[in-house]
Amino acid sequence: MKAFPVSDLRATLHSLGARARAAARALALVPAAEKNRALHAVAGELHAAEAAILAANAADVSAGRAAGSGAAMLDRLALDSARLAAMAEGVRAVAALPDPVGRTLREWTHPNGLRFAKVGVPIGVIGFIYESRPNVTVDAAALCLKSGNAVILRGGAESLGSNLALAAAVARGLARAGLPADAVQLVPTADREAVRHLCELGGFVDLLIPRGGRGLIETVVAHARMPVIKHYDGLCALYVDAAADLAMAERIALNAKCQRPGVCNAIETLLVHRAVAPQFLASAGRALRERGVQLRAAPRALALLGGAQPGVAAAAEQDFRTEFLDLILAVKIVDSLDEAVAHIAEHGSRHSDAIVTGDAAAAEKFLATVDSAAVYWNASTRFTDGAEFGFGAEIGISTDRLHARGPMALEELTTYKYVARGAGQVR
Repeated sequence: MKAFPVSDLRATLHSLGARARAAARALALVPAAEKNRALHAVAGELHAAEAAILAANAADVSAGRAAGSGAAMLDRLALDSARLAAMAEGVRAVAALPDPVGRTLREWTHPNGLRFAKVGVPIGVIGFIYESRPNVTVDAAALCLKSGNAVILRGGAESLGSNLALAAAVARGLARAGLPADAVQLVPTADREAVRHLCELGGFVDLLIPRGGRGLIETVVAHARMPVIKHYDGLCALYVDAAADLAMAERIALNAKCQRPGVCNAIETLLVHRAVAPQFLASAGRALRERGVQLRAAPRALALLGGAQPGVAAAAEQDFRTEFLDLILAVKIVDSLDEAVAHIAEHGSRHSDAIVTGDAAAAEKFLATVDSAAVYWNASTRFTDGAEFGFGAEIGISTDRLHARGPMALEELTTYKYVARGAGQVR
């Protein structure tokens, strides 16, 4: 699809915003049962449109390969029958979750008999800007629909064909269920100016959520005229403590780095206590390299790994501040738990960090002092995911402190208002 001229693009985004605002007002009043029927209809349309969706995705992947995209990027972009079925199942999982709209968070009575309630309500219109992963189109649509929000989706240029096919299936599901078609809209152009115009829809969009690289998020923050929830980087670390079960630690390291290296909850840094470093790095270092991981090691770790060689190189300071999103891992030996925590505080991004240890006191200290959205004891950082948390799906992972932190799902897509019921009380 060709990009719009700038003047038409501005008008197009304004129209999307106005229609989304009207849809949000209607959607806020839709009962949970009707929203759930719509979600099941969307899941059905995803199955029905499998051939068209996979054909569009194959064209996107082919274009990405021709443009020189790396293996990790292509993996994030690619769909197959299994991934599409998982997307549909994720929509059904969202339908099965409790509706956060209308729930009473707190209630109390004034001495004069005036009854107060704090009640969950939709945020309104969500602007969602994301890159690469077309499954996010469906996750975001499902979560916004269930939480009573309209959403304007702006995916990356690399997945435009896939996103158009997925959005069309979602629209057909909404139509089948009799819900406002404008509740889920996709910006139908790869023009980068669309991001700026979406950021300027302050009169229509209540919240922006960018999900992608640092450059995208910095652009959104610079131009947004509404609140933004974000995470800049996924600089996740795994610390192998002196009291770690080393077989367990190796298993977790391999999972956290190798299962899907191009995602934000994969580890980019491995910290190892000096007491176990010789034994651990001998085994885990070999296992990581066998899986294609390039190790960038600080001096003490480099010496234990046998020095620079294929798959092992000396680390630069910047390697401990880099989100590689690839089979690259920065490795450092530390002298204590406190040093590991200090390293994470200085170099990390407050996303997800883990400790492997059999020492409960050390683990609890790590969990209490590492200031990240998710912290783990004896588990992989790859669990920082809405579906793994039992949320059905996620619209993003926030490393902010206000409103939402960690995987954002239904609860995080609502706010609240105070409802007061009286019998003529005056102050």
